[in-house]
Amino acid sequence: MNRNFVRTLLFAATVMVAVPLPAKVTQAQRPVWRQATDAELASLLPARARVEKEHIETELRTASGIVNRRGRYIAGVVLLTAGYSAEGKYSHYLVVQTPVRIGGILFKPGEYVFGWDRRPAEDVLSVHFYEAATATPVGTADAHRIAGSSRVESLHIWPPADKALIQIGRFGIPYEFGEQ
Repeated sequence: MNRNFVRTLLFAATVMVAVPLPAKVTQAQRPVWRQATDAELASLLPARARVEKEHIETELRTASGIVNRRGRYIAGVVLLTAGYSAEGKYSHYLVVQTPVRIGGILFKPGEYVFGWDRRPAEDVLSVHFYEAATATPVGTADAHRIAGSSRVESLHIWPPADKALIQIGRFGIPYEFGEQ
């Protein structure tokens, strides 16, 4: 056989083996959950959320969420409840597309709303969750002040690799994923 032909053949075989390898390494290093983009959140979250019998405006600039490789989201947005019957009861709208435990409460895929009240003596928010369509209570969880946090967020859902927290103001509720 021609020596140049053998070299070319070996080079081609090496390239064919080496090319798929970086793609697999890149895919393995990509995080399972990442912060959702503004465009993704705008396409997922409604401009008016169905809450009980009303359609309440949302403030999309406050939207936050995370998405996994399968395109499943956990995302939320602030509700503009002034003038609605929900005023004072709910402050946020939440979309859950994969089972998750928030503050110990198991959420199945669905749409939820939540509101909170502050227990100043304990420096804790008591967060009350409800099914959005029916206002059926789901549970209550405590949000504690985030240590060292100086940034106030209307709502921020952190990817699990960063903090695994849902931040409301300077307070956070831990979450973990349920059965997937």
